[in-house]
Parts: sequence; C-alpha cells; structure tokens
Amino acid sequence: MNRTTEFQELRPLLFSIAYRILGSVAEAEDAVQETWLRFDGSPTEVRSPKAFLSAAVTRISIDVLRSARVRRETYVGPWFPEPLLADPYEDPERSAELADSVSMAALLLLERLSPLERAVFVLREVFDFGFPDIASAVGRSETACRQLAVRARRHMAAGRPRFDADRRERDALASRFFEALHDGDMAGLQDLLAADVSLVGDGGGKAPQLARAVAGARNVARLLAAVFPALDRVEVTCERHEVNGQPGAVFRDRDGRVLQTLSLDILDGRVQAVRVVLNPDKLAHLGPVADAWTISERLKRTRGTAETD
Repeated sequence: MNRTTEFQELRPLLFSIAYRILGSVAEAEDAVQETWLRFDGSPTEVRSPKAFLSAAVTRISIDVLRSARVRRETYVGPWFPEPLLADPYEDPERSAELADSVSMAALLLLERLSPLERAVFVLREVFDFGFPDIASAVGRSETACRQLAVRARRHMAAGRPRFDADRRERDALASRFFEALHDGDMAGLQDLLAADVSLVGDGGGKAPQLARAVAGARNVARLLAAVFPALDRVEVTCERHEVNGQPGAVFRDRDGRVLQTLSLDILDGRVQAVRVVLNPDKLAHLGPVADAWTISERLKRTRGTAETD
C-alpha cells in the first residue's frame, strides 16, 4: 500500500484528534495537511503509519494550541469552538459514537486543561490509545503520561457534560424547541428550558452579540421568542443540523449565506444551554458568511416599522 492510500485511510482519525485538541476546524485541517507533508517527506520507512501519523498530528496540534492560547486570552467575549456540523471524513456511525466528546460542552471543558493534558486525555479517553503510543506522540515518558492522564481526568470529572442517552427523545424535544422558536411561543419555549438554562453567544467582537450571558428559563424564553421570529421577517432561514453532535441549526440569510449556528445541550428532558456562534471567522468553513451587522440593522428597521403600525 502506498503512502497516499495509507494517509487517506487514517485521515478521519487524524482530523478527529486534531479537532478535539484545537477546537478549530480550520486549524485541524491545517494540522492534518502538515502531517501529510511530514509523512510524505519522511526519508525512512514508516513501520506503523498509524503511530507515525497520530504522533505527528498530536505534536503539531499541541504547538498550534500553545500559540492559540495567547490569542484566546485577548478574545472579545465568550470563546466557543468552531461549530462542526459533521466530521468531513468520518463515517456517520463512528461520528455518533464520538458525539459527546466533540460537543461544545466537552470542548469547553477541555479548555481547562494544559495542551499536554488535553492531548493525553483525547488520545487515551476518546481514542483508547495505549500509553506507549501516547508517550511517543507527546514526547514524554509513559510514567509522565499516566500522571498527565490522572490530572486530566480529575479536572474533567467534576464538570463532565452529560446528555440524554435516548437520542429519539432528545431529538423530539429539539423539534418542539425549534417549532416554538419559529412561532415565537414564549410559554412553549419556557416549558422546554431548565430553570437555570443559559444562553450565550460568541461573536468575537466581529458580529452583534449579547453583552452578557442570559440566564433563567423566563429570561431566555423571552429573548428567544422576541428575536428569532423577527429573523424570519428579514428572510433569515433556519436549517436543522446536528452541531458538534448535539441538536442545533444553521441560520442563513436570503442569499443562503451563513449567519450563525445554534446548538442545544439537552438533559433530563430539558434544554440546559443554548449556544450561538456568530463570529464570521468561525463560520467560514461552512460556506459564504452573511454580514451580521447588516442583518442587525434590518432587524432594527423591521422592529421600528412594527411599532409604528
């Protein structure tokens, strides 16, 4: 088997590792491409392509994450991972198995770990790598990797996200949520929200966003019921999608450009969190991006017209 074929067969794994370490589709794609260049340019025989490629993509991702941490310290407002509608290389059944590990909640929890802890946790807990391979990948001893794994598990344990195990019930609740959202049904929305639900938006200073998180079922329902029906009046459409393995949607302007994504955390028959990504830099991999500021102005004009009627 030639190197190109070997690489393509392992590409789903490489992207999955890189995205979970980096939380960025674009950076994960770049890491995978750099891994290919190292693999293709290696002058020596590679006995285990999986071990070589996994180690390479892990090391590259750790280096990228270290530099990304500096940028995130000056990020405007809440930071969310880039939304992933579906792993572009992974088969649907495998993606479903790993859905919880790629959720927004899980990736945000991984942000609490150091780059090395994050890499070790992803390789061990998500992909079940043995410690010898992990040690090779991160350039530490097996003993050190075991210690890193213990620390990572300890950090993750308290805040580990949980989701409804029955996907049919989860998806049925999500359908009711989006129906109520479309209708502007505040009471219907409030009935689906947990008492301590939060609504958070990530605009990165490059799109209109909430000044702060909105908390509580009544407050979140009121805001959702006011804003989202108004989007329909300015010809913004809602397409249901799984976003990071959880129920969600992509909103597009009248020209089909991506305005934002929305994802839901659902547990115990209620929506626990609503996360909206509006930062155009984080949406570009989904296609052409809408001008959120222009749509915001249209919404204001529409609201003003409605009030004078």
